[in-house]
Amino acid sequence: MRALDAVAAERAGDAVLSVRDLTVRFRLRGGRTVAAVTDADFDLAAGECLALVGESGCGKSVLASALLGLLPANAETSGTALLAAPEGSTGAVDLLAADEKTLARTVRGRRVGLVPQSPAAHLTPVRTVRSQLEETVRALTGTSRRERGKAAEDAAARAAFPAGHLDRYPHELSGGLAQRAATALALIGDARLLLADEPTTGLDRDLVDRTVDELRRHADDGRGLLLITHDLAAAERIADRVAVMYAGRIVEIAPAHRFFGPPGPRHPYARGLLDALPDRAFTPIPGMPPELSALPEGCAFAPRCPAATELCATRPAFTAGVACHHPERPRA
Repeated sequence: MRALDAVAAERAGDAVLSVRDLTVRFRLRGGRTVAAVTDADFDLAAGECLALVGESGCGKSVLASALLGLLPANAETSGTALLAAPEGSTGAVDLLAADEKTLARTVRGRRVGLVPQSPAAHLTPVRTVRSQLEETVRALTGTSRRERGKAAEDAAARAAFPAGHLDRYPHELSGGLAQRAATALALIGDARLLLADEPTTGLDRDLVDRTVDELRRHADDGRGLLLITHDLAAAERIADRVAVMYAGRIVEIAPAHRFFGPPGPRHPYARGLLDALPDRAFTPIPGMPPELSALPEGCAFAPRCPAATELCATRPAFTAGVACHHPERPRA
């Protein structure tokens, strides 16, 4: 984790990904609409890890799927998500406007890697892990057969996938092993942008640390890493900045060292996430998140917030890194 705010500022002009007003709506039968993501704004610099955190169902994974064009047919997107051109070339790609041919041939796996939330759905059930790794190496690098074998084994080692399991099929793997196999596949192309959607699911603490450390090394080599996670300890370990999402909106973005240490987060929801941890106050946030198909006009967190007032019936603007009418004062 970086110790200085200057890191982000120094790399602001070297953004790998620039997202503006990203909005995703799902049209349901009967005319209902689910507001899965609303007006997401953030930049991700080369060499930076941005951790996107929040409760289940807040829109984190939908945001990642939108960036890769993997949303279902009833989804409607707006906004922009500019992916910087590869080094030595020109022409950024708007991921939200790109057609399926462009995404499939030039973006997914090559310029944007994905560690999926559900690895079983991304692994071919009738092929061994080794063959899938080697095929991915061939498709992305075009190396010789001998080189493909070594590259596949190297990728497995980076993801802490045991060499003795490389010739097994996906159905023979535990959930944790399947997660590590998917991580190995994502690391092969050395994509300039890596989206890691809950990459530590099913792993014990030692493997969590090893996995996120490898993802951090991927960023340290000058690439961007968007880490989507429930695991705040993993985020604290490797993130440069933290973005907190609630009910489809990003409500706070802060440097990681300020978020996890003094002065702490300013949004009451973000503060509640930290206070709910066993090694902190171990106090759960009261109530439940709102239904995304019936969001209030004002602050969506107001019904659960001890600081809410009548002013919270109006939607707060995102100012100075936080969207709140009553941001908390920094703690010593």
